[in-house]
Amino acid sequence: MKMLMPHDGPDIAPIESSGEWHSSVFWAVVVCAAGLLAAMLAALACWVARRRATLAHKLGGKRGPDKALVFQPPRRATAVRSPGSATHYLRKSPSPTAAPTPATSPPQPQPQPQLQPQLPTTKELSPGGLSPQTPTAPEPLPLSKELADAAATEKVKPTEPENNDGRLGDLHFKLRYEKEKSALVVSVVSCQGLPGREPAGPDPYVKLQLLPDKQHKVKTRVVRKTRCPVYDEDFTFYGLAPHQLAAITLHFVVLSFDRYSRDEIIGEVVSPLSGLQLHSGEAMALCREIQPRSLKMRSVGRGEVLVSLCWQPAAARLTVVLLKARNLPKMDVTGLADPYVKMYLLYNGQRIAKKKTHVKKRTLNPVFNESFVFEVPAAPSASLDHVSLELLVLDWDRVTKNEVIGRLELGAAGTGSARHHWREVQAAPRRQIADWHKLKE
Repeated sequence: MKMLMPHDGPDIAPIESSGEWHSSVFWAVVVCAAGLLAAMLAALACWVARRRATLAHKLGGKRGPDKALVFQPPRRATAVRSPGSATHYLRKSPSPTAAPTPATSPPQPQPQPQLQPQLPTTKELSPGGLSPQTPTAPEPLPLSKELADAAATEKVKPTEPENNDGRLGDLHFKLRYEKEKSALVVSVVSCQGLPGREPAGPDPYVKLQLLPDKQHKVKTRVVRKTRCPVYDEDFTFYGLAPHQLAAITLHFVVLSFDRYSRDEIIGEVVSPLSGLQLHSGEAMALCREIQPRSLKMRSVGRGEVLVSLCWQPAAARLTVVLLKARNLPKMDVTGLADPYVKMYLLYNGQRIAKKKTHVKKRTLNPVFNESFVFEVPAAPSASLDHVSLELLVLDWDRVTKNEVIGRLELGAAGTGSARHHWREVQAAPRRQIADWHKLKE
């Protein structure tokens, strides 16, 4: 019988069989994770491939699998260039009154309609269309409003006579008084033989007002490029009693329209109604010769102007005091004018400074009493030998161009009272010397 000895070392337990089951689970998890990662990588590769194909399709090129993926920004639009030329050109909208574009001009981005009949090519013909020898008529171009008005005017305008006698033409109009309405009907019919300053003629129209009140102002339409415009327009003025007709005067002004500046005055017609039998109710046809606006200055003078000058050599200054004017010609039909004065300082014949006065309304004897100071170029010894003063007296007009009433030039090269006045100013510096001067044409 054996005796069991006491065991002094650690107890060693036997390995259980469940440890093998835990190790197999661990490896299964690892394999699953690896498979999932591989699937994700495959999906990413598919997405990259599709993205690559989409970009290649958008860029318009086919890229192989061995080429790198390039992201190119969209191209910026470039200017159109003329074939065979390195310079750029800009295309403008065609003007309705401009000449046709020459054949040598650069091609336009948009096709222009052909003005001449063109033979169709074989490609343009349909199986049942025209033969190559049959010309095709182009469709007519739509006319603009200005061209349509010009075409209509050219159809009705009569033959234009030549102006070689210096006349300004005639104005034809009709008058009719309607007693039951207390109305005066003025019909502007036409103008004949207007002067033409351009090869194609002026662009005339007529303005009408009743004098002396100047309250009723009307005007006709503009007829393009003609010396014999036809208007046939009626203007009715109401509230005129029969006894008031004798005191009324018709004032017609014939003008030429200018798109870029003030309209030019061709002439005027003044027709008083006194002595005309308008109470019958029938239209009365009248013809009056157009008179120039400057005709009233031929029989009378242009007036005088009172100017005071003072020369200061130390400061090289010339003081001009425009005091007043008198006996100016009648510039308006009412017998008055709206004068003002422009002054120019000339040095060696060139204008170097200018001044002007205020406008004095409705007077032939204006009083200005305005002072102006001109700086004279300071030479080694400042003097008035190379200096002159030019004065222009003008009649102000709100609508048309201001007319020159008269001119005056003060200086050493002047004549008569102008030269004498200038020498007195030079001989007596720092003194204010005034004198009357007649205006010249």
